[in-house]
Amino acid sequence: MTIEEKLNQELVKAMKARDQKVTDAIKMVKTKIAEKRTSVDFKGQMTDEVVCEVIQAYIRQLKKGIEEMKQVAGDDHPLLQKYRFEIEYLSGFLPKKMSEEEMRALIKEKITALGASGKGSAGKVMGAIMKEYKDKVDGALLRKLVEEELEKTG
Repeated sequence: MTIEEKLNQELVKAMKARDQKVTDAIKMVKTKIAEKRTSVDFKGQMTDEVVCEVIQAYIRQLKKGIEEMKQVAGDDHPLLQKYRFEIEYLSGFLPKKMSEEEMRALIKEKITALGASGKGSAGKVMGAIMKEYKDKVDGALLRKLVEEELEKTG
């Protein structure tokens, strides 16, 4: 079953259960998927990978909204709860990310394989990892860990 099919199935369940929070989250993602599907620069099929990219982009948008709202309205605005719920719920449709320990092991392996050393090699190491493991790693954490590991070698 594709992610899009799972979303449709969950939407029907949420609507029957009158779960407005889940219904809103899924409807928003479905809108974003429809926007992607009909955008001028989109060609090809709506694969699970593309749907994951759409969900990840929406989650980034929500996180940015949380940060902006905290600055303006403080930490108790009702929309913050909605955004946090949507982030947590929609993250369940994404592939599981590697743990920090798994990422460190992978980074050490890539550094050795590429013969990289010093912070100047960070881009090369990150590029090699992202090419192969893009959906399984958190980019910001990866950058931090790569730089830490390269400091030890350089």
